[in-house]
Amino acid sequence: MKVTQAFANCGIEELKALLDGGTLTVYSVARPLDPDSPVDRSGVVAVFTFASPAFGSASEELESPAFVENPVAAKFVGTPGFARACKEDGTVVADFSAGPGDREIKFDAVSCSQGAPITLTKFKFMPEGGWPERPDYYEARPRTGYALPSNP
Repeated sequence: MKVTQAFANCGIEELKALLDGGTLTVYSVARPLDPDSPVDRSGVVAVFTFASPAFGSASEELESPAFVENPVAAKFVGTPGFARACKEDGTVVADFSAGPGDREIKFDAVSCSQGAPITLTKFKFMPEGGWPERPDYYEARPRTGYALPSNP
């Protein structure tokens, strides 16, 4: 989990309370460097709306998020790469790793098809340093000075 500067001093329970009635927007890859940065290179795969309260009692390492609907219909075709949690008023709270493998958020499928149901199946909080991505994966896009792959 990467928390915005505005909520950096909040504990887990405080962050959970901030999400009452908020949204969890699932994006494809190319996550911004931090949640204070806008999402400009990723498509919205799905949007979940938190109920109020947003979380029930945790069990072991897993949280029990409560959504208005779960599953939701996927908005576009794509592979989940991260999810951005916002308060009810749209204020960004945090970004979470999402997708297959050792991630904070897991779904019932590896990829999404537009209009098909997608179910959030697991949710856990991981420390910021616990994300498995390499630092050069953030803000992924062609950059000056980096060679693009070539076909033989």
